[in-house]
Amino acid sequence: MANILIIDDSPTDVRVLTTLLERAGHQVAAVNTAEDGIERVRGDLPDLVIMDVIMPGMNGFQATRTLSRDPLTQNVPIVMITTKSMETDRVWGLRQGARAFITKPVNEKELLSCINELLSSEK
Repeated sequence: MANILIIDDSPTDVRVLTTLLERAGHQVAAVNTAEDGIERVRGDLPDLVIMDVIMPGMNGFQATRTLSRDPLTQNVPIVMITTKSMETDRVWGLRQGARAFITKPVNEKELLSCINELLSSEK
């Protein structure tokens, strides 16, 4: 269905998200740092990125801003998934260029609905 890149430093979260997305028919790749994620998005141009916020080094807000301002990657939709549940975090994530902001633990139906909506609007 879609090529999705997960950028998250938690092996457990990556495993859960990968299982969920593959079960829905998506092809999934993952990296565990924002810096590797930016490089991978620029090289592969996935259909969608799932971005964690709290990571060592560059955080997900910074990586989202970098990708959304790069002419090569600005059209790749980014879904931020994080434990940060404050409204200010959601607003800040969207201001950085994320197309959606979902808090952990992830609701499978909510995530898949969000992804399907973003992918259909990109066509």
